Amino acid sequence: MQITRVAAPEHEQVVRIADPESGLLGFIAIHSTRRGPAAGGVRMRPYAQEADALNDALRLSRGMTYKNAAAGLDLGGGKAVIMADPATQKTPDLLAAFGAAVETLAGRYWTAEDMGMTPADMARIGTRTACVAGLADGDFASGDPSPITARGIFNAIRTAARHRFGSDDLRGRTVSVQGLGHVGHYLCGYLHQAGAKLTVTDIDAGQVARVAEEFGATAIAPDAIYGVEADIFAPCAIGAILNAETIPQLKVGVVAGGANNQLATPKDAARLHDLGILYAPDYVANGGGIINVATEILKISGREAWVAGRLAALDDTMDRILTRARTLSVSPAEVADATVDEILQAKAA
Repeated sequence: MQITRVAAPEHEQVVRIADPESGLLGFIAIHSTRRGPAAGGVRMRPYAQEADALNDALRLSRGMTYKNAAAGLDLGGGKAVIMADPATQKTPDLLAAFGAAVETLAGRYWTAEDMGMTPADMARIGTRTACVAGLADGDFASGDPSPITARGIFNAIRTAARHRFGSDDLRGRTVSVQGLGHVGHYLCGYLHQAGAKLTVTDIDAGQVARVAEEFGATAIAPDAIYGVEADIFAPCAIGAILNAETIPQLKVGVVAGGANNQLATPKDAARLHDLGILYAPDYVANGGGIINVATEILKISGREAWVAGRLAALDDTMDRILTRARTLSVSPAEVADATVDEILQAKAA
């Protein structure tokens, strides 16, 4: 195993992890342990080059610091990425090697499920480290966080709809959903049950067909999703999809989804605001998953009641952010960052 420190001034610790024998190559980024051990999932994707993987780890780990603080959790922010195709390159040896890399950080970073990973993968990682959550079995096992993540996003969509349209009733509302992985699929179920009309897309044509049939959704090509006329756009795939190219195409009143780091740059929040599109800050909207995982890391008894209470509090936080943004006539992203910065400064004091 080769573990090399990587310079990243805004982060506490970043390491490049490589194990040629198993094929492991990736990064673990610890952004902050100010509020507690850094917690955030491990993402497996076939990144084109190491610079892309490192940039993703840095952005995602910072987002986890803000997400965990916004959710009121005694956890810091971290993230890991593995450069591999989960469909063809994921092996037990690779996962075990990643677990060994996590263990070298001596409890400063806790990993969990993210894109390309499953609870079974967490169990394999757990053979080499105790700092893993999202397990299917065990005294405090929290399992797949996707349903809770989707529930939190659904709550955020309803809250944003109330602020933008005057009602949180989604019956007859049109919602375009980008990304139909575990979270996106569950979210479509909640939206369908609430009476929303769905337009969906994903790079996996088979999954698009399944979701379209299951929920009566309209399927559309991935590149066409930005120009769809809808009340609400729910990005649930990769980040940086709200940018100078895509934002002018949007024909929606609300953006509220589960993808991390949806804004390519801070300027993109202003672009949405100038167009009258209400943006529900992503790290508040998608905080349900880490709330669920936190019960395992923090060993919380009475998990269901605790999670329900934290989800309600998270929704209250979103409501306050959107209310203050409207009062100040600024982007909710600006208010969210300022709110969390206050939380982090208070903890430091």
